Amino acid sequence: MAVSIGKRLAANASVLLLTLSITLTFHCCNADIAAGASTSGEAPHRRFEYKYSFKGPHLSQSDGSIPFWLHTGNAIPSADQVRITPSLRSQKGSVWTKNAVTFEHWEAEVTFRVSGRGRMGADGLAVWFTTAQGLDGPVYGAADNWNGVGIFFDSFDNDGKKNNPAILVVGNNGQLVFDHQNDGTTQALGTCLRDFRNKPYPVRAKIIYYKQTLTVMINNGFTPDKEDYEFCTKVDNMVIPKEGFFGISAATGGLADDHDVLSFLLFRLTEPGQQVPPPEAVIPKEEKDKYQEEFENFQQELDKKKEEFQKEHPDVQGEPIEDLYESVNDREIRQVFEGQNRIHLEIKQLHRQLAMILDEQRRYVSVITDEISKKGTQAESGQPDTASQQLGSVIATQQEVLRNLNELKNSFYESLKQIGSAQHQGNAVGMGTYETIQHFNDIKEHLHLVKRDVEQLVQRSPPNPSEKITRCPELPPMPSCLSTVHFAIFVVFQSVLFLCYIMYKSQQEAAAKKFF
Repeated sequence: MAVSIGKRLAANASVLLLTLSITLTFHCCNADIAAGASTSGEAPHRRFEYKYSFKGPHLSQSDGSIPFWLHTGNAIPSADQVRITPSLRSQKGSVWTKNAVTFEHWEAEVTFRVSGRGRMGADGLAVWFTTAQGLDGPVYGAADNWNGVGIFFDSFDNDGKKNNPAILVVGNNGQLVFDHQNDGTTQALGTCLRDFRNKPYPVRAKIIYYKQTLTVMINNGFTPDKEDYEFCTKVDNMVIPKEGFFGISAATGGLADDHDVLSFLLFRLTEPGQQVPPPEAVIPKEEKDKYQEEFENFQQELDKKKEEFQKEHPDVQGEPIEDLYESVNDREIRQVFEGQNRIHLEIKQLHRQLAMILDEQRRYVSVITDEISKKGTQAESGQPDTASQQLGSVIATQQEVLRNLNELKNSFYESLKQIGSAQHQGNAVGMGTYETIQHFNDIKEHLHLVKRDVEQLVQRSPPNPSEKITRCPELPPMPSCLSTVHFAIFVVFQSVLFLCYIMYKSQQEAAAKKFF
């Protein structure tokens, strides 16, 4: 058994290695093709700018600040993310770069989550590039009359046109006032409808400004693939300030969502043929010597602490610190064996289920074989096949019952349709009394039909006279405890109560909406 398992693991490992080599070859070919395409298409040069970015797992410092960024309002930085606003009512928060961006072309990648308990959320999240830091204001937690561009992830439907959640691109020269009542649709330069709330994976937005063209790409958060972007909107001939600050803000109103930003990555784009901008200025010699001296002092203190620890604990002779951690090769081998074990367990489970199905099939086959043999014996002896006759009568009775039940089902379906239409019209404003009474009369007629069909089905006698002998004795007639009139009054009263509840619920939802 051990030898067979070892051979099986070796075979699986060889297949896995072969698949891995084919995959690597395929990716290398794709990389060469992509490189050739980018060269022919003259893609811009990208350079990561760490002073205008943040990302976990060590996003915030011990004092709660974000390196090179400042946060205001209700924003809460943590090690893995920045919660711009918590899921509380009337909250505002934002994060902004401390230094202004001085390059003309750029690409920003934002990873965020918008989650809440309700079916609707509010108000939304915004990504900014403006000449001044809009630390506080009425536009998604940032200042109005901004000079620059804002990409808004609006989750609340202020205008009631059922066009939210949506993504909008709104530009401003410092003179426009944001149109809250219409969700900014009258001022949007580009928009797309995307639901970014309560997704299984973080939502990613890629915003590219290159050669006076702003492009927005969205990863909808349904898959863990980070590069699964789809086109959202594009604005041509868009002129924005050459220098500005990047910011992310969010706000809540009568409804509330958690607005969490996991990362913000900024890249400088350089046109092909132009000289790549040089790195930042070299550190002066005096400052470099200072840092080197601090490093040497720290190294000496660390060596002294190591010697003191060895003297205090002479019995502790542990392995080097590198051996305490798992190497890349060990981790890959462990993952391969864990995958093989999971596959083996799944195969065993499938084998058990297949054995159960086969046993069930064998039992059915044996029962059918016995019945066939009994019928053959009866046919040889000349006895009448009473079992076949009884079986035929049972099948005919069952078919008739199924036909009657289908008729009842159709009648119930028509009644439900009438009830649904009455409820829908009851929710509308200005519903007339005549239409309501007419719908209730139709419901009453359908219920009478259902009752009559049920009585006919109960009173119908079986076609086979032999069944009369084996039928259970009938009970004496019971007096009816509910008349038709009382039943109809009860149905009408219950429907009126339900309509009143629906109208009350609609008024409560309308009152819960917030307006700026």
